[in-house]
Amino acid sequence: RNVTGVQTCDLPISKATTLGVPFFVSVNLSARQLGHPDLVEDVGRVLAKTGADPRRIKLEITESAVMADAGAAVDILRRLKGLGVRLAVDDFGTGYSSLSYLTRLPVDSLKIDQSFIAAIHGSVESRGVVRVVTELGRLLRLETIAEGIETAGDLEILRILACDLGQGFLFSRPLDPEDATAVIAAGKVERRKTL
Repeated sequence: RNVTGVQTCDLPISKATTLGVPFFVSVNLSARQLGHPDLVEDVGRVLAKTGADPRRIKLEITESAVMADAGAAVDILRRLKGLGVRLAVDDFGTGYSSLSYLTRLPVDSLKIDQSFIAAIHGSVESRGVVRVVTELGRLLRLETIAEGIETAGDLEILRILACDLGQGFLFSRPLDPEDATAVIAAGKVERRKTL
């Protein structure tokens, strides 16, 4: 019985994660789900049901959800990591992260909030935050992902700042599961590691 609301989507995950292209399926977890005692078991059941490669699944948890009870979050995230999935701190830079907890979180990625990317051209401060987060990611051996890339200018600045990955309308509008699978199967996925 799935009590946390973590469930499969319409995308045939087991097929999508085995198409031979370097991509992952991201799944957002809410603060409520993160705090539910059955979360790890439910994620394990979904992985078993779909046959998905857990290394191709990335669970995204907002910075504020993690910091709401950071001690408990560390334990839950370690248990999720034990399933083989990847973990990301979403909307990084908008919450109140403790750097001491950040070094203890078993996460793979920091997702830089789109509010900083949207202001990257007109705000020295936003550009500075992005620079600091990408450097922090490098120092902690975490992948950095920029959210909300909408222009070639955004992309160029992020390349200069050495951000690892990006997502946004510049690359694609949201796709329904069938179209996403077709794009992946056709090899139209950006294959470079870095922006």
